[in-house]
Amino acid sequence: METGQPSGTLSVDDLSSLSSTPATTISRWSFAVSRRFQHFLDKTVPYILYRWIACLIVVLIYVIRVYFVQGFYIITYGLGIYLLNLLIGFLSPQIDLDINDGPTLPTRGSDEFRPFARRLTEFKFWYSITKAFCIAFCDDIFQCV
Repeated sequence: METGQPSGTLSVDDLSSLSSTPATTISRWSFAVSRRFQHFLDKTVPYILYRWIACLIVVLIYVIRVYFVQGFYIITYGLGIYLLNLLIGFLSPQIDLDINDGPTLPTRGSDEFRPFARRLTEFKFWYSITKAFCIAFCDDIFQCV
């Protein structure tokens, strides 16, 4: 029974057996998938027009699905409210001038004058819209079953 190790410590054999548990395998797999997905998103940043065309295709598929099923209006209503919230964030400035003392001019040469900075960037706006429609579409599918 005496192995020369204090109780409560793991040997190298125990650590290698822990690294092959199903939870660790799933964790590694999900990390690899999320890393590839993030790489794909990073590659799509410069292609603004193609991203929005893909988003419009997803929206069109969702609209056709709702039209033919003749239902899911509550999901679409919630989606519309979420899209309105995103649009307000996209059109709103990052710094609310009513809360601050008002706009100030740059006082030094290093100060950058930025008249309008969005609260929600274009990429995050596109990504949130596309993700929302995909989730709503999947929710429609699960409710049909």
